[in-house]
Amino acid sequence: MKEVLVLGAGYAGLKAVRNLQKQARDFHITLVDKNNYHYEATELHEVASGSQPKEKISYLITDVINPKKVTFIQDEVLKVTPEAKIAELKNTGVISYDYVVISLGFCSETFGISGAKENALEMVNVETAENVHRHILKMMTKYRETKDANYLRLVICGAGFTGIELAGAFVDEKKKYAEIAGVSPDQIEIICLEAATRILPMFNDALAQHGVDLLKKLGVNLMLGSMIKEIKPGEVVYTRGSEADALRYSIFAETIIWTTGVSGSPVMAQSGFDEHRGRVVVKKDLRDPKYDNVYVIGDVSALIEPETNRPYPTTAQIATRMGAHVAKNLGHQLKGEPLEDFNYKSLGTVASVGNTRAFGLVGKNAIKGYPASFVKKSIMNKSLVDIGGLKELLAKGRFDLYH
Repeated sequence: MKEVLVLGAGYAGLKAVRNLQKQARDFHITLVDKNNYHYEATELHEVASGSQPKEKISYLITDVINPKKVTFIQDEVLKVTPEAKIAELKNTGVISYDYVVISLGFCSETFGISGAKENALEMVNVETAENVHRHILKMMTKYRETKDANYLRLVICGAGFTGIELAGAFVDEKKKYAEIAGVSPDQIEIICLEAATRILPMFNDALAQHGVDLLKKLGVNLMLGSMIKEIKPGEVVYTRGSEADALRYSIFAETIIWTTGVSGSPVMAQSGFDEHRGRVVVKKDLRDPKYDNVYVIGDVSALIEPETNRPYPTTAQIATRMGAHVAKNLGHQLKGEPLEDFNYKSLGTVASVGNTRAFGLVGKNAIKGYPASFVKKSIMNKSLVDIGGLKELLAKGRFDLYH
């Protein structure tokens, strides 16, 4: 019996397993993840702000796999050795495979900025998102004791999708924070620093500007063109403009969250794959260029878009569809059939700015306000169905579509 090993139970890996276990062929699947649950990574900002508990965005892996076809191992992947067809796990040791699907997800990328790792809070999984929320509550309590305004200041480093959605979620929770601190909500400062002068490159100028205007309307201090140079304890050091000798400025805050960027899992480099920032440029059928039995998908994969000759952005949408495609190709490979190329066209992208505000694209059509918020929650629900099934949708779904 052939052994299919899937490393990582994020959007890509778990979708591959869900589709593989439906196939009536004679093979066995082993799924490995360091957590015993899958979580909706696109909703981590809600846990970080406190607008949703972690239980709302996660569910047990064993609830959605077929134990007759799949063995789940909760363990940390240390290394893959494709020449020997083995993977090394922290506690379990070495396991063998005939085919492997590597979907190990992302980690925070600091780009070498001094102090970012030590002095800023990351938000890359459920634990770190919960840590952000606990930290904010603690800082609000500290304000009551000290009356130091730095405890009321929330600084987000990076105005990408994650930073913008986190800022919007903070806006929604300002009243709760203010009650703990004993101040009015308008005393809670939300600041978002970004080096670029134009954000959200996936949107046209008008839609991106709508996002900027919306954040400012909500009271978020969006500081574009601010290049972060260093993170000190309780201090963000940045420059304005591109001059090498530009003056340095500081923002003092006791809550500093790092959302500037991510890279693929460090396991890719440790395993000797030809990678850049933890991502492997894959063939059109989603296999590693050197190994015909190794599929690389999700955040550790770089699939080149023909029109731009650049990798597609790593999103939950493309990861889920990669997982489904790998399951199809593995079915072909197990039967000795030709593999199919993966063709991707985005169905659209929607950013939430709090629970009731959103904007983005559906296909090529711009949507804003309530319709966009409705679509955003529908996307969340579709993800739950695609990977978790109807049971998880009913348990975790967002049914506050009408606010």
